[in-house]
Amino acid sequence: MSNLLQTRPAWYVIGPPIGLVVVGLFATINARIGVLGGYSSLLERATLRTDGLGWKAWFLFGVLGGALLLRLLSGEATVHDGYGWLTRSFSEPAAGVLLTIAGALIGFGAKTAGGCTSGNGIGGCSVGSPSSFAATATFMGTAVAASFVIRAVT
Repeated sequence: MSNLLQTRPAWYVIGPPIGLVVVGLFATINARIGVLGGYSSLLERATLRTDGLGWKAWFLFGVLGGALLLRLLSGEATVHDGYGWLTRSFSEPAAGVLLTIAGALIGFGAKTAGGCTSGNGIGGCSVGSPSSFAATATFMGTAVAASFVIRAVT
């Protein structure tokens, strides 16, 4: 099994292109980057509130498609390998229920915060938005706290 992620470029190689995308979006269409907007665009299209898909929906497709392509190019025969401790600790149906609840909470939190981690952390913080700084600090603080809880439980 080859692992493409073992040889991924360092942060100082990946960071500048991400920064250029952020600046490019502001310069060309005056918009912030974020995946939640793509999800919202899909929901608006599915509920017939809009006629077509916005650019953020295509951005979401690119993120998901790129992740799938990377996974397939890594030599894995499947896209699903389990979820680490979650599937080791819980039955498959219970893990599915937990993931569904977690996904709903993440979506609710992101909509409440006015954006996802990429929208607030990369797009919002880059323009100095105080609410994005608060949201990003909350995302990161929650992730750190959750990692300590998970470590204590397992």
